[in-house]
Amino acid sequence: MKLAAAAYKMDFLDSWEAYAAKLTDWVGEAAGQGADLLVFPEYGAMELATLAGRAAAQDLEASLHAVSERIPEVDALHADLARKHGVHILAASAPVFDAEIGPRPVNRARLFAPSGAMGHQDKQIMTRFEREDWGVVGGGPLTLFDTALGKIGILICYDSEYPLLARALSEADLLLVPSCTEAAHGYNRVRIGAMARALEQQCVTVMASTVGDCDWSEAVDTNCGMGGIFGPPDTGFPATGVLAEGAMNRPGWTYAELDLDAVARVRKDGVVLNRTHWDEQAGRDRPAILRSLS
Repeated sequence: MKLAAAAYKMDFLDSWEAYAAKLTDWVGEAAGQGADLLVFPEYGAMELATLAGRAAAQDLEASLHAVSERIPEVDALHADLARKHGVHILAASAPVFDAEIGPRPVNRARLFAPSGAMGHQDKQIMTRFEREDWGVVGGGPLTLFDTALGKIGILICYDSEYPLLARALSEADLLLVPSCTEAAHGYNRVRIGAMARALEQQCVTVMASTVGDCDWSEAVDTNCGMGGIFGPPDTGFPATGVLAEGAMNRPGWTYAELDLDAVARVRKDGVVLNRTHWDEQAGRDRPAILRSLS
């Protein structure tokens, strides 16, 4: 299969048609390069707030509602594009108000199959900005998606920095990591997390990023990152674990070819077997004994 990770620049949009044309171009470009799975970043949907005007986009609370209200239309468009091109698409995550969860929005990514079928994954652990300033909350449980491309899990940005979340998705062949980070520090935290999860669970992680500045938003005003596709630095994979990376802050797609048999082989007969030996930590992971050497 061919994987595509986005470095996505959000725009101030003057109409729904402008958004639809932009997304159609992005999907068409990756599909035209033979991509089977397209991964868009965390909060890339925030550009939809501009459809409600600059004042709404610049207001933290109003922007949440403005984006959430557009998600049914956005999802219908993604489903149509997935069917048209015969691809799987992880749509850019968005704040979504879900009455079944509570009064505050979740950060939700939606995965579309070529049939147009959709599943969603909510972010589990909120960053300080999400919880202290924006009021976005953790959503529904982790889900493993069984697809024609293999088993897929999703760890949204900060979630990728928590190994037990990845362990809950240990059957995944692919872990998708949509991210939104304002500076190189944040980008590298998520990149290191994505690479560590690929090492521990002996799988492939696909990281997408938002890039560029958005003077119309307090939430996503500055963005730093690039696309990246990572595997375990072991048998059948590059020594660095890096299958492909883009260029920092340059919008566009990063591609990598992957044979899922490589994941099965490294899990069965790698130089090391991190995933298999994971449970040997049990009993050894108690708080360490403190001993003075003075």
